[in-house]
Amino acid sequence: QVQLVESGGGLVQAGGSLRLSCAASGRSFRSYAMGWFRQAPGKEREFAAAISRSGGTTYYTDSVKGRFTISRDNAKNTVYLQMNSLKPEDTAVYYCAAAAWGTPRAAYEYNYWGQGTQVTVSS
Repeated sequence: QVQLVESGGGLVQAGGSLRLSCAASGRSFRSYAMGWFRQAPGKEREFAAAISRSGGTTYYTDSVKGRFTISRDNAKNTVYLQMNSLKPEDTAVYYCAAAAWGTPRAAYEYNYWGQGTQVTVSS
C-alpha cells in the first residue's frame, strides 16, 4: 500500500552533516507515523528516530539526540532525517519505515519499509 524510497546517503567525514530523505508513494501518507532505523555491519537493526502523523511529536534514541532531527513535509509525501555532528559509529544502512498505529519505536510495529541508504562516516 505504501512504497518508501530513501536517498541522501553517502560518505562524509566525522563532524559533517547529511540529510536523508524518504519519499512515499501510495494513499494516505498523512495517516502514517514515520520512523528511521539503522543497521551497522554485524549488528542488529536499531531505532533512530520517529515522528507522528502531524509532525508534532518526535522521538529519538539517546545516541542521536541533539544531533539528528526528524521532520516531515506531508505536502511532499516526504520524511527527512537531518544528521549533524556525525560520528564513525553512525555508519550504517538507514531505513525509512511507516507505521499505521501510534508513533512506535519498535521495528516490529512498522508496516512498510524502504530499501535503505548507506551512510558512511570516516574518521
